[in-house]
Amino acid sequence: METRPYIGGQAVLEGVMMRSPGSFAVVVRRRDGSLSVRERLMPGGRTGIARLPFFRGVASLVESLRLGSEALKYSADRMQQDWGEDAPKPRNAASSILRAIGFQLFLLANSEADSPVEKSQRGIGLMVVLMVGFLIALPQFTAQGIMRLLGVDWPITSLQFQALTGAVKLTIVLGYLLLIRRLPDIRRVFQYHGAEHKTITTYEAGEPLDLEHARPKTTFHARCGTTFLVMVVIISIVLFSIVGTLIPIHTGSRLLDGLLFFLVKLPVLPLLAAVTFEVQRLFARYCTTGPLRALLMPGFLVQRITTIQPDDDQLEVALASLRATLFREKGTAGDGASDVAFPTYAAMSAASTLRG
Repeated sequence: METRPYIGGQAVLEGVMMRSPGSFAVVVRRRDGSLSVRERLMPGGRTGIARLPFFRGVASLVESLRLGSEALKYSADRMQQDWGEDAPKPRNAASSILRAIGFQLFLLANSEADSPVEKSQRGIGLMVVLMVGFLIALPQFTAQGIMRLLGVDWPITSLQFQALTGAVKLTIVLGYLLLIRRLPDIRRVFQYHGAEHKTITTYEAGEPLDLEHARPKTTFHARCGTTFLVMVVIISIVLFSIVGTLIPIHTGSRLLDGLLFFLVKLPVLPLLAAVTFEVQRLFARYCTTGPLRALLMPGFLVQRITTIQPDDDQLEVALASLRATLFREKGTAGDGASDVAFPTYAAMSAASTLRG
């Protein structure tokens, strides 16, 4: 039986990125309805320590954010070329901030569990700041404020406080995703996210890559970054409680305790990502059917926010992106990288190579 290469993906502005072990492609739907394709070979896979359990989780997160930033930039450039001054703009400063942070959070919520390595980009720095500030600092200090309002005095390293922090963290993430879902351009990205999942599910089922087979597929997927985010919240409750037990902090000042514990958490974040990655791999492999599927339900419930049913035009873009990736993987895309265009998905499907 032929071994099928693993495929991961991510939605971008009016497009979808797909990658296999040896290739990368992003396809964007242009304003005139045509398809703009960028594809290339990917340099070798992970080597050495980056292939070992736990270490591979950290490498995967960094790699997926790097490639996701590149694909998002490519799609934004195509949109700017098409629309110029007519490009949709946020109605006010608040909408602009929501959209900017929203795309960065969506990169994390939409990245697959496995992705390739690329050159570092400035977007990674912004993502790190976002993760630390939005997902670590804000929930912790908000939980401290809630404790003060409730008149309770749980130690900041206790399981009770970590559970409260986890609840606040999940509330912030869900609330923000629900908020940015209302922005028209991000809502369309969520539709492309659904198209990406449908396409990958069709591929994994061994079915033809066409609308007829992809259309009825689910918009949920076990390896989705949205599920990763939910698992991070749950696992962080246990992990940070253990850290708090090993490194007790009692200065007598709640503010100082909070600041010190925040600093203690920072070097533990790679371990949190590594543990979550391994747990998600196990769930995706063994819990997709039968009663164990219930373990995936929290992630699937949140994917109801980050995925929306796509229309056929959007689904064609996802199918085209996967076809472009497989063209390169099979050695039918020519040498070197390429930027090509096709007037329709049917024209691309009929092409024997991406150069033709």
